Amino acid sequence: MRRSILIVVAAVLLLSTVTYAQSGTTLKTKKDSLSYALGAQIGKDFLRNNMEIDPAVFDAAFRNSFSGKDLLMNEEAIQNVIMAFQQELQEKMMKEKEESMSKNVELGEKFLKENATKPGVKVTASGLQYKVMKEGTGKTPSISDKVKVHYEGTLIDGTIFDSSFERNQPIEFPVTGVIKGWTEGLQLMKEGGEFMLYIPADLAYGDRGAGEQIGPGSTIIFKVQLIAVTPNAVAPENK
Repeated sequence: MRRSILIVVAAVLLLSTVTYAQSGTTLKTKKDSLSYALGAQIGKDFLRNNMEIDPAVFDAAFRNSFSGKDLLMNEEAIQNVIMAFQQELQEKMMKEKEESMSKNVELGEKFLKENATKPGVKVTASGLQYKVMKEGTGKTPSISDKVKVHYEGTLIDGTIFDSSFERNQPIEFPVTGVIKGWTEGLQLMKEGGEFMLYIPADLAYGDRGAGEQIGPGSTIIFKVQLIAVTPNAVAPENK
């Protein structure tokens, strides 16, 4: 989960919308709107993380706690239940991440093996694969340069996860300010050129993945147009 389960539970105990959502009550006041918004967000978090709760039991606990009535569990018992759930959730998430990474690595290796046999695809010593779609005629960037590019990033199933083409806005960055596959691939290009870069996970985002779409162990693909090179830019270390 993106937030501590303790924070989520605390928010849940602040506002319950089980009865409210079913009552048909309209949102007439700022308090109503805030209550509904928080309840909706918490509900989405629970659904996204497959948290199994009994709405009736939850509602009863909330009402008793909010009104200061006696609870069926003391504070120590409540904390123990929450801590046990946290541990269980962490173990589940770790298992899911490992399974996802194993699957992504397997699919990536299969893709790269097949892709390497396709016409025009070249493979470097690091395992980076690339295909020249258009050969440039200008400068080739060095490790210390800055570049201006257009790009589109996709997963191996064709899902687009980022595109400067769609935004109609190229970006500039140091050659060493990006993932290793980009740093290597850019130094094979010339201004005006367009390459396809097929980047193994160890030259991309590795076992951590990136964002919601690039899972751990994912092989990714970039279409890159090198627009311009600015020599001797000050560059940070590789990410």
